[in-house]
Order: sequence, then C-alpha cells, then structure tokens
Amino acid sequence: AYVPVAHKAAVLFFCVADLANVDPMYQYSLPFFIGLFKSAIDKSEQSTVIQKRIDILNEFFMTMLYKNICRSLFEKHKLLFSFLLTMRVQLEFGEVEMSDYRFLLTGGTSLDEPPSKPGDWIPDRFWSEIFKLSRVGDKYEPLVAQFATEIEVWKKVYDSSDPMRILHREGEMPPSMKDLSAFQRLLVLRCARPDRVLPAILNYVAGAIGEKFVKPPPFDIAGSYADSSNVAPLIFVLSPGSDPSSALNMFANDKGKEISSLSLGQGQGPKAERMMDEAMSAGTWVLLQNCHLFASWMPKLDKKLEQLDPRQVNSDFRLWLTSYPSDKFPVSILQNSVKITNEAPQGLRANMVGSYLMDPISNEDFFEQSAAPGPFKRLLFALCFFHAVIQERRLFGPLGWNIPYEFTQNDLRISAKQLRMFIDESPEEVQFKAINYLAGECNYGGRVTEKQDRRLLMTLLADYYCEAALQDNCPLCPEHPEFCIPAPASHAETLERIGEMPLVVPPGVYGFHENANLTREQGETYSMMESLLLTVGQASGGGGGASMEETIGHVAEDIIKRTPPCWDLADVQEKYPTKYEESMNTVLIQELTRFNNLNSVITASLKDILKAIKGLLLMSEDLEAVFSSLFNGKTPAMWLANSYPSLKPLSGYTADFLERLKFFQTWVDKGIPVLFWISGIYFTQAFTTGASQNFARKYTIPIDTLTFDFHMPKEQEPAGRPEN
Repeated sequence: AYVPVAHKAAVLFFCVADLANVDPMYQYSLPFFIGLFKSAIDKSEQSTVIQKRIDILNEFFMTMLYKNICRSLFEKHKLLFSFLLTMRVQLEFGEVEMSDYRFLLTGGTSLDEPPSKPGDWIPDRFWSEIFKLSRVGDKYEPLVAQFATEIEVWKKVYDSSDPMRILHREGEMPPSMKDLSAFQRLLVLRCARPDRVLPAILNYVAGAIGEKFVKPPPFDIAGSYADSSNVAPLIFVLSPGSDPSSALNMFANDKGKEISSLSLGQGQGPKAERMMDEAMSAGTWVLLQNCHLFASWMPKLDKKLEQLDPRQVNSDFRLWLTSYPSDKFPVSILQNSVKITNEAPQGLRANMVGSYLMDPISNEDFFEQSAAPGPFKRLLFALCFFHAVIQERRLFGPLGWNIPYEFTQNDLRISAKQLRMFIDESPEEVQFKAINYLAGECNYGGRVTEKQDRRLLMTLLADYYCEAALQDNCPLCPEHPEFCIPAPASHAETLERIGEMPLVVPPGVYGFHENANLTREQGETYSMMESLLLTVGQASGGGGGASMEETIGHVAEDIIKRTPPCWDLADVQEKYPTKYEESMNTVLIQELTRFNNLNSVITASLKDILKAIKGLLLMSEDLEAVFSSLFNGKTPAMWLANSYPSLKPLSGYTADFLERLKFFQTWVDKGIPVLFWISGIYFTQAFTTGASQNFARKYTIPIDTLTFDFHMPKEQEPAGRPEN
C-alpha cells in the first residue's frame, strides 16, 4: 500500500544526490536521507485512511527535505533545487516530456538553418530558438508556421515588462500557443524573453508544488545545532564576504559554551588535533576556520572523525568547520555533517529582513533604548536599506561596481553601533557629517579601492543618511514612493513593514535604468539552465523520438558532411608566396594553418564518435565529453581548446566556423579581398600587424611609430583596394 511513498522518496533521493554535480560541497549520504525519512514518518500527522496517510506523508517529507537541504545551499541554488524537485516528480509521473525539459535547459540542438526572419526587430537568437523549438514536436510547429500572421502579438510579448501574463491570457496570447501547457509556455518564454524565465519558474513551482517551496527558511544556527551530534561536524559553507564567526560566538554565549577557534594553514594540524582532544573530554566547542586552505590535512581530519566513538566523546562536544567550496574536501565528512550556508539573502526585502534579524539590531535593548528613538529608528532603517542596495548592485556586474566588493554584515554591524553611539551622545542634533564619514569612508569605504566607486558609495549614502530621512514617509527612491522610511515602531512592526515591500524591485531603486535588468536576468537564466543541465544524466533521454546515440549520430554526420576538407598549404603557398611587399600572403598561410588544425580536430572527433556509437572504438574520457556536449547542444571543450574564442552554442558555432572557412576559401580562389571580415580572422593581431607592415614598407616608416585611425567612408562597398 505504501509503494507510492517509497517510489516518490526514491525520486527525491536522486534529486538530492545529483546536487553534487552543481557544487562539490552538496554531498548527502543515504543514511542521512533514510534518517530524515524515518523522522518524517514519526512527525507527520497520522491517519487510518491509507490514501490520506500516503498524501500526508509525501507532502510532509518533501517539505521537510526541502527545508533541510535548503539551509546548506547557496542563495542562487535554492530556486534551482525547488525547480529540480518539481521537474523530477513531473517527469517521473509523465506530466512533462523529457524532450521539452531538455529544450528548456539547452535552447535546442537542431543544426538546421532557420528561414528568413519575418521582421527586422526579431533578435537572431529569438528566431533561431523558436525555430529549434518547432523541431522538438508537432505541437510547436504552428509557432513558426503562423509567426508572420501573429507578428503584432509577438511584438507585444517581446516589448512587455510582463510577457508571461500575455502568454497565459486566452485572448492576448498568440493563437498558435492555445494548446500548450503551462510548462510548454516556459519554453516559448525562453525563446522570446529569457530575462523573464526565472520569475516565471518561481510562479510555476509555486503553482505546481506549493508556495512554501519558493520561500526558503532563514539562516538558523539553533535548528542546525539541534540536528547535530558530538561525532558529526557542522560545516559553514562560505561565500565571498560571509563571516559566520560572530553569529556562532553569540550562539555559544547564549548556550553558555566555551568555543576555541583556530584558522587553519600550514603547520596548524597538530594544534588543531590537540584542541579537539581537549574539547572532546571537556565538552566544549572547537571552530576550525578556512579548511579549504589546508586541503592536505583534511584526510587526517576525516580519519580522526571516522574513529570517534559517541560513547567515549563528551555529549556536549561540537566541531564547527568553515570552508569555501572545494573539490578537495573529503566527501565522507560532507555526507555525515550538518551543512549551513551563511550569505547575504537575495533580493532587497530578504536582505532587509536578514539585517533586522542580525545582532545587535535584533537585540531589544539596542533597538528600543536609544536616547532619541525616533531619529535612531528612521536612520537605522535607512542604513539597512543602503546596505541592501549596495549588495544588490553587485548583481549588475560592472554597471553596479567597477570591482565587485564584498560588503559584509560586520560593516553594517559596526555602522549601526556607531549610529546609536552618536545619537545617544547628541540626541537633539544628529551629527550627519560624522556618521556619513565613518560609515562611508571607513566602514564600507575601507573595502573600496577604486576612486569612482568610492564617489558612488558616498553619493548613495548621502541619499539615505540625510535630514530628509527624519521626516514622515521619506521616500528612499523618488521614482518609487512605495519604498519609504516607516514611522518609528517596535522591532516586530518594522519587520512587518519590510514584509509588505514589493518582492520584485525595479532597477530604479538601485539607481539604474529599466534596461539594466535585462543583461543581469538573462545571465541568471542561462547560468541556472547550465547548472540544471549538470543534473540531467545521459541516460535521461526518454520522452520518445530518436535515441541519444541516433541523435548524436545525425548531428555528427551532418557536421562532417557540411565541413570542407583541409587546404593543401603547399598549393596555396605556391599561389601566395612570401613577399616583402605583401605581408597578407603570410597572414593567409598562418590563418589557413590554424583553421586546418581546428578542422582536423573537429572532423577526427566526430568520426571517432561515429565509430564509438557503432562499437568499433572505445569511448575515451575526452570523447565522452564531446558526446555529452553534442547531445546538450554545447560546443565541445576539445574544439574550443584548439579554436578562436567563442561563446556560441553548437549550432551557432558550427555555422560561424563554416562561414569563416568560406571567407578564406574566397580569399584563396579570388585573391586578397577588398573588404576583410576582421572578426572572422582567427588571430586578428597577425592581420593588423600585416597591414602595418605593408604600409611601413611602402613608405619606409618605422613600424613602431604607426597607430591605427578609423575613417567611415560613404561608399560601404568599394570595388577596389585603397592605394595604401
């Protein structure tokens, strides 16, 4: 009767096991999983009706697993995990086809050339991916077939700030989409507006398995401690800028425990072992920091922990470790430990909540006992908002900061304490000059090394630490008045006000134009899809249609058929000999040599793949990597190692490679071209040097005195080469 529970639990276990492909620190053992499952059986609501009991158990265990795993995941991987749970369950029970899921992750693998675009506004990638989607199944064929007649609707989707709303509404969506499911519309959204895929996935997960699976639990040392034992360590998985030691010290004080800490490094092994031995007998705690810096000692620690007997170790003893993600960290320690991540929460609202739950702001005496509670609470809110803004700006890359600084909670902590100190010393008049200088130039500014970044930091802070912040409903962003400083209230009421903030924050709040979100969100979408692809095994090719081997066989044969043979360099050398007055002949020979090498690598690897599929050749590790890349529509690393720089997927790379060969074949057949495709040249520096040499030799000028200037002629298609 309980087989459905075991079936679903097995699906969930492999979800958790596959997370190790995303990050080496995400290791979870089968005994840990079984222990969690037994705990769910005991803690879940009982029922005498079997079907009801099965439903309760499935729901309770999945929620419990999500919360336990989430505390050890980085913020960027929490939505990934929720989506992975959703997809694995839906794939297993036939609610989603594997071919559709693979398209969402890869953007399609078809190498066929799409027809010409029906509109100039359509980006190449949009048209290419929607064409590849039409090749996935019959239900998607109308998307391309009817695109020209529905082009006005597609333009609205492309321009909309909320395209998923249009794609879900019966009267507004393109008619060719009316028979597609909610998941299949995500595929269309990936083609048309990849920047809006993650918000759509968030809504999809909430609708499919519940909203609680998109609300990860907050950082909780106490909960992790409750799940720990005296022989299993607790590991803080670090991210840049995180420092859990202060939170741990505060927790140790609350528990009345003594904690000894040591930063690991060369020669610290014996000292760490002595500290552990003493703490094991005394029942105290030990904190070993930066384990990733002492990878050579980790196997010794692993052996020591393996030999521990819980009956011979004081039950109060706890070992705390901190480490950045490292593939050198012993898997057995990771699997048997309680892992915790501590980093700034993603999103302005979550960041503000995290700040208000942090010591000393969460301390009632600190929050309520100021000499001037009104100004203090208003400026503290403004400071926390500033802290969230400067952290969120990092997500925008170089637009946010020239250098991605790692501002930490310690910066906020010391700034909050200084704010309280200055307000207590001068409650009648706030010393804005002093608090701006200390927070901006010293606490946060101490990390800033770039002059323009420092100016930006001080300008941002001056918007929040100012006289206007003491007025009622002071807007923190004039364009978005919903973000304002609330009236002074209790700690709990302030948290409620923060909870009422919009979940999706417009870029204007961070000081950006609306378009700033596009690049950031596209990058986040593609990054998440790349990570999810790592969790898809090669055997997961189901969903009907051709097998994995057949698919790759067709791709390999297609590329081989379209790729011309290598050039005979001796013949080309005879036609274009090395000449003092024409350096372009040398450039041509060098380019053809490089392209011949790349052509040979591509052709040889594809021929080997075909032999391996037929069983005539043993599949090597390198060949297996090529095999996997071809199936996922990615350019193999083996090719890129011998290639010009490229970020294109397989289809785009192949088309680009063939175009470059065509350009050089035209050069060989018809002579030095009038117009050069400069970005199509493998080694551009050789071409620019050749052009400089020709000019220098013609006019007998030293080549090192020449520089390039640029002139835009009216005649864009000249019939002949210029004289010089």
